[in-house]
Amino acid sequence: MTEALHREVLDDVRARLVTQGPRESGRGPGGPGALGGREVARRAGRGRLAAAVAAREGPAGVLGAEGVLGVTAALAAQITGAGPLQELVDEPGVTDVLVNGAHEVWVDRGHGLVRLPPRTARLGSEDDLRALAVRLAAAAGRRLDDASPFVDAQLPDGVRLHAALPPLSPAGTLLSLRVPRRTAFTLDELVAARSVPPAWGPVLRALVTRRASFLVTGGTGSGKTTVLSTLLGLADPAERLLLVEDGGELVPDHPHVVRLVTRHGNVEGAGRVDLVDLVRQALRMRPDRIVVGEVRGAEVRELLAALNTGHEGGAGTVHANTAADVPARLEALGALAGLGREALAAQAVSAVQVVVHLRRRAGHREMAEIAVLERDERRALTVTTALGPRGRGPGFARLQALTGAV
Repeated sequence: MTEALHREVLDDVRARLVTQGPRESGRGPGGPGALGGREVARRAGRGRLAAAVAAREGPAGVLGAEGVLGVTAALAAQITGAGPLQELVDEPGVTDVLVNGAHEVWVDRGHGLVRLPPRTARLGSEDDLRALAVRLAAAAGRRLDDASPFVDAQLPDGVRLHAALPPLSPAGTLLSLRVPRRTAFTLDELVAARSVPPAWGPVLRALVTRRASFLVTGGTGSGKTTVLSTLLGLADPAERLLLVEDGGELVPDHPHVVRLVTRHGNVEGAGRVDLVDLVRQALRMRPDRIVVGEVRGAEVRELLAALNTGHEGGAGTVHANTAADVPARLEALGALAGLGREALAAQAVSAVQVVVHLRRRAGHREMAEIAVLERDERRALTVTTALGPRGRGPGFARLQALTGAV
């Protein structure tokens, strides 16, 4: 199909969806311009798109069944999906799709970022890319324009969206799409993929079944959410897991999961619900385990308080370059909540027992260290290696006491 015909069919199908709209919405008909991106996405299921394409007179009427399916997929991507990027988002194994202006696309298929050949993604002009970013933001219920030139949101299909517009990005519109894994890895799968050393598998299982509280740490893209989902899947099926997140990224294979997700405020800032609010609500919902998808602010105070009041087996993720950096990171987060260094150390050492640290090296995500959180002779918070690249470390006896590891 030529580009001109593609646009003709797209415009015609949009018009058909508008005229069909009153049956479903109860509102009067409007012109094609009256149907915004979110409303189109609401009305235009794949089946209705196929019906609209098949019913169209003219060139599309002789496409045949296979042609209709192909056109429908392309239109679905343009109307409700990520446009020319949807094919990459749907590709098995893809974790990130990054766009640096209209002529530069990078994709991570699990082995590091690779730049696509020019024109492969067919993004069109800078105006086309900007329109795509604005539509994706609208699909996530967010605003993206000159007054609000960047957005961080989650799309309806779970993809994490970040976008920035010029002049903040001189090279053009920037798009970052983080594609979540739809199902959790099993621990055996992580071992088979060499992301977890085989000898550490029993320790991790015991860590969860013995209800030790732990933090999964690492840099951006190191696999923290993936590993935390896997470990939560090892919890007793009779337990109730309360997940508190900015977006629904954790996908533990567990029968009793309750999820609370933050809400951004409106243009005036009203209606905002943050992680601090949600952790407090989670405490009132009879949790067996409280999990904070990413501890990155004042919510660290509520999490530590919860884990110190009988909620064993809790967990969360924290950004840190190395396991040794975790105490400094927790102290910085505690300062945001008004906790001094001494108070933070006293709370943290009784609330969190273990740190599971991940790293990404040469495109490969791996578990680099299992450590225990302790206080040194000066009563300062410290991390002591229990298992590392060289085997057992000085903290192994403490880890063994917590997990029964041999």
